[in-house]
Amino acid sequence: MADQRPISVVTGANSGLGKAVASALAGAGDRVVMVARDPVRGATARDALIATTGNTDIDLLVGDLASQSDVRRLAGELGDRTDRIHRLVNNAATAYPVRGLTTEGIERTFAVNHLAPFLLTNLLLPRLRRAPAARIVTVGTRIDTAIRLDDVNFERRRYSMMRAYGEAKLGNILFTRGLAARLDGSGITANCVFPGVFRSNLGGTDGAQPVLLRLFASAFGWALPRPERAAERVLYLLRSEEVADTSGGYFGDRRPIRAPAQADDPDAVEQLWQLSAKLTGLEPDAG
Repeated sequence: MADQRPISVVTGANSGLGKAVASALAGAGDRVVMVARDPVRGATARDALIATTGNTDIDLLVGDLASQSDVRRLAGELGDRTDRIHRLVNNAATAYPVRGLTTEGIERTFAVNHLAPFLLTNLLLPRLRRAPAARIVTVGTRIDTAIRLDDVNFERRRYSMMRAYGEAKLGNILFTRGLAARLDGSGITANCVFPGVFRSNLGGTDGAQPVLLRLFASAFGWALPRPERAAERVLYLLRSEEVADTSGGYFGDRRPIRAPAQADDPDAVEQLWQLSAKLTGLEPDAG
């Protein structure tokens, strides 16, 4: 008899929120695929989860989400290892204090935080469609801003780390809205979640976290909730029957929350989708 356990894929799973989500899913018996950029940190995290959960069916895939070729390779490897995916968690995120471009010529913050989950999700849709009632959860944030769709590369304005991060993460909400509309009637749900403020090493693994943020985390991190608390919000959208038929939502702690105005503009949602498809080489009607 074929293994019927849910198969869950979690990006940015070697630490923080991603590791906490992967641990909970593995502890519940899921077959878990952890996606991480650093092979050593990823392997250490995987071994730790096997030891703590007793679940030996935890796999690791290594790739740099700033590289579209790596994202495509990851999708291909996932396709080789499983014929279906029940849960996809787009969690990986980072922030850069200095503007930089990927090998595709795209500003790095936008590439990692928005285009990577856009591309990976679209490439994995055939596997998600093969699982009954698959769920996609993308981890966003809560910054009231608007995306400059005519300047996602910050070529016409001064680069700001927080502005770039805020715009890219807002893209997660718009992406979720566009994806949900395209998946309507498929049985697959797509939602975005703000996990709250918690202990995080955002950007820290590659030195991208600014000195002031590192100092703040060192001094006051003890007062912030642990990632396991934040993971509860993600797990609710992945497992609760209360939201089994909810798609296109933006959630906080088990309830919908207000999104920046641009996320509720259907024209902006569609414009970002078309731009993202163009930048990733997908068909305009991808999804």
